[in-house]
Amino acid sequence: MKIAIVQSFPTYADTQQNVTSILTKIESIKADMIVFPELATSGYFFTDKNSLFPHALTWNESPELLSFQALSTEHNVIIIIGFPEKDGDVMYNSAGIFMPHQEDSRVYRKTHLFYKEHEVFAEGNSGFFCVHDAKTDCTIGIMICYDWRFPEAARTLALQGADLIACPANLVTTLSGKVFPARAIENKVYVAVANRIGEECLGEETLLFRGESAIYDYVGERMAQASFGNEEILYAEIDPQSTRKKSFNSVNDIFKDRRPDMYS
Repeated sequence: MKIAIVQSFPTYADTQQNVTSILTKIESIKADMIVFPELATSGYFFTDKNSLFPHALTWNESPELLSFQALSTEHNVIIIIGFPEKDGDVMYNSAGIFMPHQEDSRVYRKTHLFYKEHEVFAEGNSGFFCVHDAKTDCTIGIMICYDWRFPEAARTLALQGADLIACPANLVTTLSGKVFPARAIENKVYVAVANRIGEECLGEETLLFRGESAIYDYVGERMAQASFGNEEILYAEIDPQSTRKKSFNSVNDIFKDRRPDMYS
């Protein structure tokens, strides 16, 4: 399975420009799966609901999302894109998982909100889930950015059968690069992190997004990594089936050895 990670610099509060850029990139990339960053259609640093709402999109209705679905179907490619989702008057920090067969497409709503996201987004209610791609026989789990700090998120996806965890992100910390390899190792899964670059300012506060998107194999080794501050596309070939045997010697198996009765 060939996967691609897009490290981009979305234009703040310009949905049309961002969507046009995303569509152009999708057309140019040859892969089985393409992952874009968190809130790739809108930019990130909103603290006022009224400012963000015009840029929020409705799942299965907004033309921008339908255009992503159309390319997924046309090119037979899985596309994962972060966007602000509106459901009535409520907004979620979401990721669309566009599958070639539209009935398989789903939306994930970020479970753990970071910093001032609480001022504009509701806590996600989709729960963690996986989708399965029959073409590559790959089961893909989804989380978004700050979810990385919670080992329960990746473990939940792995227990559901994830071979690969895709993580759209807008990371501002250096710590995540230390933790993603651990998430890969402790669950024996591939991890693909699509981060953005650039700065966004709100009042006197500035957020610097670190880039350094990466793809990790199931023993935590970096298969590909992007730079600190440039727009880039990363590629890697993965073998989803190789993640499924969870033993690492003749005795131990990281899932069979679990003692859930002792974890409370």
